Amino acid sequence: MKESIQSIWDNPNQLEKYYRKNKSEFREEFGLLYPQLKGQVQAEFWHERLNYDSDRISWGSRSEWRFVIVAALLAGILAKFPAIFSIDEEFFYPRNLGFIAFPFVTAYFAWKNNLSIKSLAIPFSVILVSALYINLLPENQESDTFILACIHLPLLLWGLLGFVFSGTKINDLSRRLAYLNFNGDAVIMGAILLLAGALMAGVTVGLFSLIGISITQFYFDYIMIFGLAAAPLVATHLTQTNPQLVNKVPPIIAKIFSPLVLIMLVIYLGAIVYAGKDPYNDREFLMLFNMLLIGVMGLIFFSVAESSKEEKSGPGVWILVLLSLVTIIVNGVALSAIAFRISEWGITPNRMAVLGVNILMLVHLLLVSKKLISTVLKENPLEDVGLVLVKYLPVYLIWTAIVVFLFPLVFGFR
Repeated sequence: MKESIQSIWDNPNQLEKYYRKNKSEFREEFGLLYPQLKGQVQAEFWHERLNYDSDRISWGSRSEWRFVIVAALLAGILAKFPAIFSIDEEFFYPRNLGFIAFPFVTAYFAWKNNLSIKSLAIPFSVILVSALYINLLPENQESDTFILACIHLPLLLWGLLGFVFSGTKINDLSRRLAYLNFNGDAVIMGAILLLAGALMAGVTVGLFSLIGISITQFYFDYIMIFGLAAAPLVATHLTQTNPQLVNKVPPIIAKIFSPLVLIMLVIYLGAIVYAGKDPYNDREFLMLFNMLLIGVMGLIFFSVAESSKEEKSGPGVWILVLLSLVTIIVNGVALSAIAFRISEWGITPNRMAVLGVNILMLVHLLLVSKKLISTVLKENPLEDVGLVLVKYLPVYLIWTAIVVFLFPLVFGFR
């Protein structure tokens, strides 16, 4: 759309049509073009229009809601497959949980972006192949490679969603960054919807119990299942039609929690030494250590994506520099512990998977940290940090595909 806005900049009628076609995408792409157009009367008009804080809520068109409702019903029906077709829930849900959400949101963006069937052939073929593959894996709940495949598959589906969100333009880094920002907004909107749904469930079940009617089983078997399946789609639609609803929340969360997590990490590293705990000989502690690392990495990437929208760097960027450097130390400790366990007890699917992702995270952290340091030294603009962040994302997806499709074969499904 960036090229489209530039090509029709002198045609107000076409510009308005593009805006109404996809307001959220138009807003993001105009934000990228605005520095070049700043000072022009028309550019200032659109800047004020797009940044005006309106109290009105846009629910979207009837066709949009028709698509959301139909897709949500299909997602709910898929979630009820074990009950409909007498499938073992322990077999179905670990394998197919990601397919209840991601493909339908992917279809939503494919429809919103008016993508051609040809451009969608690759992502939806991968989704179909993945669904067949994961459901044809040998039924062994104790298999490490099976568990790893089930854990990593949703990440692969998330990557395909980002590919379609970007209009299947694989090299458009600005759209990748917009996708990360969308994820932050959608998670917040989804959390609000889930909290509201939980409150409604409690009130409804409680009211019926007061008159001696128990609807708990029915409510959770049908209404709650369909509500949970619909939540990602509804959250996505609301963030696309009303970007002003939650787009101010992620920056606040990033600014509050980044310094708090930095302080916590420094204290935690000192506490590890004081307590005499180490991840080298304690497997459970190493697992928790890696979960902490992934959580902090997520916060850093989330904060970088939000900070890259600012016009200039500030104290927040210094905090991100310190947080990334401390996280590199944490990653180094985890990586050395994994290498130690492999040298002592040999290679297993779990150790290999954790080793790979830790190496990828370390390289990514080093790249982001280098660019953050260049930013605070005024050598690079702040937006370059976000571009470095998203440029590396396909590497994670390649590793995810390796874990999902090759690990079971390489390790003999054990």
